[in-house]
Amino acid sequence: MARVTVEDCVLRVPNRFELVLMASQRARDISAGAPLTVARDNDKFPVIALREMADRTVSLEYLENSLIQSQQRYANREETEEDEPEFDVLEGELEASARMAAESSETVAGAEAPAGEPDAGEGDAAESVSLDALADAETEAESETAGAAAGEDEDPAA
Repeated sequence: MARVTVEDCVLRVPNRFELVLMASQRARDISAGAPLTVARDNDKFPVIALREMADRTVSLEYLENSLIQSQQRYANREETEEDEPEFDVLEGELEASARMAAESSETVAGAEAPAGEPDAGEGDAAESVSLDALADAETEAESETAGAAAGEDEDPAA
């Protein structure tokens, strides 16, 4: 087969494992349409790749870089400060809590206020009530979630 070619290539690339990786990368390049640098002589792509490496018609640095790029999952890209989106976690939480407070105040505003109490849309008292209601709703949701999780652990047949 290509015993003579492998022995010639080992002189250039002493590590046989690295030689196999580089030759297989070149064979993939040839099968993808890369131009041949030696005569084909009815040989298969791996043999052609080894012959090219032995004849020094292909750069080993190019093959090594090509192999590394083919194995990388993510492209190396340096991010600058301009590329990074500006996002403030606390600001996002504040917007979400304000939105939830507005929704709960709309719910409270839909109900009629008892005589002598301000409407839900008026003053600081209404805002504190809606925030308190929001905190109570969150506490109830957390306790329901914890109760549901505890209920899943129990055996339903028991």
